[in-house]
Amino acid sequence: MPQPRQEPPPTKAAVTVILLIALAITLLLMSTYTVGTGQRGVVLTFGNPNQIAMSEGLHFKYPIAQKVVKMDVKTQKYEAPSSSASKDLQVVSTIIAVNYHLTPESVPRLYQEIGVAYQDRVMQPAVQEVVKSATAKFTAEELITKRPLVKEEIETQLKDRLVDRGIIVEEISIVNFDFSESFNTAIEKKVTAEQNALAAKNKLEQIRYESEQAITAAEGQAQAQALLASSVTTDTLEYQMLLNQRAAIDKWDGILPQVTGGATPFIDLRQEAPTQ
Repeated sequence: MPQPRQEPPPTKAAVTVILLIALAITLLLMSTYTVGTGQRGVVLTFGNPNQIAMSEGLHFKYPIAQKVVKMDVKTQKYEAPSSSASKDLQVVSTIIAVNYHLTPESVPRLYQEIGVAYQDRVMQPAVQEVVKSATAKFTAEELITKRPLVKEEIETQLKDRLVDRGIIVEEISIVNFDFSESFNTAIEKKVTAEQNALAAKNKLEQIRYESEQAITAAEGQAQAQALLASSVTTDTLEYQMLLNQRAAIDKWDGILPQVTGGATPFIDLRQEAPTQ
């Protein structure tokens, strides 16, 4: 029975070729890198950063000698709590949200001077200091009633502070202002007192309006009576007497009264005349 044919073992040359191909593929992979959308790449040559930021796309680098650090330049959000004191020395707990982005050309310098932890090393202390500075310009009540001005003050100061680092503040939001329990209680009492005062004022205005209406009606009635009194003259009285006499004549049935009276004693007209 014939024996199965055995494949000859690979020669040393074949093994060498395979190893070279694998090495070439590895070197090729190590020599290329991609920078994603909204990112910039910082090329480090033996740890020394290149000051030209690499844009999106495919790039080449020296294997082993170079590596690439990628940093976002898209709009990002940073949120931080802060505790400060108002102008009237009320304790204020604040949460600030910051929308920002890195300027692409400043990414290498930012990495060289600060590294990728720039939020903790730069933004966090900047937010703390700016919030303390801004809230100290307003009383606790003004922090509530003038919130847009407080927001503008914090935003302006934070922009000025971070722009030199290549961090562009787009907008800040005051997520929350929280005060001590005693201050919150005082505010609630004040609001309640103002509401009661407003209700009392409205009631007083209603009473005043009703009084003015009654006075106006009384004055109108008095004027009408005065006009009526002034219109009663001798002519109007004589005219009214004639009207009354005419009404009496219209109602007379033609029968004379049997008894008349006046200044003289009553005379009975029914008595017969004396005979001659």
